[in-house]
Amino acid sequence: MVCVSRFFQRLVFVLSVAIFAALGLGFVLGQFSWFGVHAGGEQDGAYQEIRVYAEVLQKIQTDYVTQPNIGEVTTGALHGLLDSLDADSSYLTPTEYKIYRDRPAGGSAQIGLTVSKRYGYATVVNVVPGSPADQDHLADGDVIESIGDQSTRELSLAVVRMMLEGKPGTTVEISVVRPFKPDPDKLAITRTNLAVPAMATEEYENSTILYLKPGAVNEARVNEIAARIKAAGKSTKILLDLRDTSGSDEQQGLRLANLFIQQGTLAMLVGQKYPEQTFTADPAKCITGAPVDVLVNRGTYGAAELAAGAIEDSKRGDVIGERTFGEGSVQKTLELPDGGAVLLTVAKYETPNGNKIQDNAVAPTVAVDQPSDDEFVSPAQKGDETLDKGLQLLKAKAS
Repeated sequence: MVCVSRFFQRLVFVLSVAIFAALGLGFVLGQFSWFGVHAGGEQDGAYQEIRVYAEVLQKIQTDYVTQPNIGEVTTGALHGLLDSLDADSSYLTPTEYKIYRDRPAGGSAQIGLTVSKRYGYATVVNVVPGSPADQDHLADGDVIESIGDQSTRELSLAVVRMMLEGKPGTTVEISVVRPFKPDPDKLAITRTNLAVPAMATEEYENSTILYLKPGAVNEARVNEIAARIKAAGKSTKILLDLRDTSGSDEQQGLRLANLFIQQGTLAMLVGQKYPEQTFTADPAKCITGAPVDVLVNRGTYGAAELAAGAIEDSKRGDVIGERTFGEGSVQKTLELPDGGAVLLTVAKYETPNGNKIQDNAVAPTVAVDQPSDDEFVSPAQKGDETLDKGLQLLKAKAS
């Protein structure tokens, strides 16, 4: 399609620029080995690569059509270097880091999006129902090509999120690439103070199945889920709908899983130099032994993925739908001498079976086919096959 072709042409071009920009960092770092600061051992290979980068950069400096701006090259190199690791690792310039450090502790007004990065560009993970973004029909998988006049390919994820925030009533202009659209949509969206949507609940099969859709995983919502399950009774089966559900507090995702899991490992946290942690279920916090199934999709993100992964790997219930987004890591802030900073991923969460959520997401035990990107199916036509499948499987399980 025309929009896809144009988008990937731009993507290939920007990726090429990022590679050459990364050479600038290699040239700078390579000076240390030339001046005798050489780590040796396992780092020998890295220094050899840096020498290659430095040689290429020298060719660019001497033979490129114009004299490159070394400051811009270095900034681009640092952005490209961190972006190549994972979506959450970021380089912040001194100006960006000051804004990041001084931002309000309680957060700012939002447009109603959870965003991450895919293919180098900011990507919509899920949308808050009823939010300004929802009213402008933004959806999971939409690509935010630019914010204002800045390409999100050139911005770290931390900066993208800051730029989408702001004072209530202010407007942010974004360019969005959507399926089935020949050109990006230009949108001006007004920021607002958002409230977490109420949890959706329903009873099925003569009240033998309790359906819960939390919409978010945080302390208050996990408390609410626990209260609803207790009120329903120990024999009531639970269908937990974590589709389009986010949560930045992984501990609440583990709390949610513990409501259904009496013993065993819930997750692990591992990193090269990070103290390994194993999170185990507390029998006193498990409140139901009745069957439970979980619904997920590509908008299931963060703490919600931890809960789904724990329930799946412990064989406590089926996970139904499509592969989740893939977010579960810990970042460390490393301040730089010039006032900038690096937000570096230092550890990743693993499910009980050792699956790194950040790398592989959570795959469903029961996959439900979703319409492909080139196939338009209206909501009225497709219904809710994932919900129907979840109810079918849960109904067949003995209490």
